[in-house]
Amino acid sequence: MATEKKTSAKKTTATRTTGKKATAKSSVKKTTKAAAPKHIGIVKNDPYLADYEPAIVGRHEHALWKINQLTHNGKITLSDFANGYEYFGLHKTDKCWVFREWAPNATDIYLIGDFNDWKETPKYRAKRIKGTGNWELKLPIKAMKHGDLFKMKVHWDGGEGERIPAWATRVVQDEQTKIFSAQVWNPVPYKWKKKTFRPNTSPLLIYECHIGMGQDAEKVGTYTEFKENVLPRIIADGYNCIQVMAIQEHPYYGSFGYHVSSFFAPSSRFGTPEELKDLIDTAHQNGIAVIMDIVHSHAVKNEVEGLGNLAGDPNQYFYPGDRHEHPAWDSLCFDYGKDGVIHFLLSNCKYWLNEFHFDGFRFDGVTSMLYYSHGLGEAFTNYSDYFNGHEDDNAICYLTLANCLIHEVDKHAITIAE
Repeated sequence: MATEKKTSAKKTTATRTTGKKATAKSSVKKTTKAAAPKHIGIVKNDPYLADYEPAIVGRHEHALWKINQLTHNGKITLSDFANGYEYFGLHKTDKCWVFREWAPNATDIYLIGDFNDWKETPKYRAKRIKGTGNWELKLPIKAMKHGDLFKMKVHWDGGEGERIPAWATRVVQDEQTKIFSAQVWNPVPYKWKKKTFRPNTSPLLIYECHIGMGQDAEKVGTYTEFKENVLPRIIADGYNCIQVMAIQEHPYYGSFGYHVSSFFAPSSRFGTPEELKDLIDTAHQNGIAVIMDIVHSHAVKNEVEGLGNLAGDPNQYFYPGDRHEHPAWDSLCFDYGKDGVIHFLLSNCKYWLNEFHFDGFRFDGVTSMLYYSHGLGEAFTNYSDYFNGHEDDNAICYLTLANCLIHEVDKHAITIAE
């Protein structure tokens, strides 16, 4: 019994001693944790950014705040928010045609076209959706057909004008008059041969190309001609990616496609949407990724073809005042602080990914987006030049959201900033 008691006493003593040591160790650990500063990822990876960490954290928090606002604190995803192209524009359902447009400043909107002799008629008059800036028109299936040309006739206080819908997915130019019009487009759906594709980025070998100018011919080339004449050479030369220069519809061919008028319409100069899909599909079948030069840095000033004055408000899509026009490009600058504009541009990203199976984007003119100066006359010689108050926080936030959205839609997508 005595031996057992001594043993117990030793155990008790040992336990107390261990407890004191554990407490001491714990105190040391706590002190160490408190002394170690936590840095946001980019600063952790590059200590030279430490002086600018408050600005970096502010930009990050701005993006998180905007994502929470647009997703209703996570009740929907950013991808859900970017479904605008499925709602706006012209769509054929099982029972009818549905047309919708965002035009807060409009007082009346009619569809005019081949189907009503280009005249305003009650049947083709849209109605404002109560409590919104959106307009809607529902028509019977027989009211229009595939191939019909049309426009909006928009009225506003003090004016009116013919306009191409902002969400039009097919726009064509009359060979005689050179006038652009939207076109009812309802072909047999394209059947993808390569339904899934993952780019090879180890390494990514990019061939930059222009569909219309990329072949040895004195004319505007087509999607099909590029597929048949140029793509085989790209494959033979060992590239694994093509970067297609601006193909969103544009009125002036001399802009190389960078003065965009219709952001959801692949240029009809080069062929049909289905022929573009066939080009991308064929590239995928041969292991070639296809990324798109997407132009969200500015838009063409044209009012009849573009967004410059869609419904009597020149600032619906663009910054007001001195920031309205790009001083060097003769174009208009998007207002990235407006939710309606963010919705339009994010939906545009998702549209090209889902509908055409692009593998990602090269964002054009990023420097112009990020800085109030558009990068003109600035040298950018050290880090302080990127945190000097000359930056457009709204544009930084939009590009952050775009990158998040793109990888939410396709986690293997490629994003490049010019």
